[in-house]
Amino acid sequence: MSSWIPTEKGSHLRARRVRDTAPEVALRKAVHALGLRFRLHVPVLRRCTPDFILPRWRVAVFVDGCYWHGCPQHSPSEFKGPNAERWRQKIQTNRARDRRQDEQLAAAGWQVIRVWECEIKKDVRSAADRVRSAVETRMG
Repeated sequence: MSSWIPTEKGSHLRARRVRDTAPEVALRKAVHALGLRFRLHVPVLRRCTPDFILPRWRVAVFVDGCYWHGCPQHSPSEFKGPNAERWRQKIQTNRARDRRQDEQLAAAGWQVIRVWECEIKKDVRSAADRVRSAVETRMG
């Protein structure tokens, strides 16, 4: 397959933050406000670095961007333009990697929490409560 074709419409995607995105920071603040302490960007398995972990309870948290991870509500159902097929494959590859990481983490004894960017924007407290519930479940 040929290389990416630069377009005016896609120029805003260059230099996007990978870590410490606004939704990720908002969730971390809400989780911290609940009294939970975590570590940021710690590689847990080979090529698997959650956005943050709660190591004491072996809970790994990923904040998934709606566009990049294929949110059922907000990801495009159809890609357009010269890079359409590449974008479709990129999102498909990301989703496959997410599933693979979830399975590997679970096999290693970790509880995985994936939170959509839109969930955090809609109700960050509810998203933080999901993390707290996972920790409480792991407490026994």
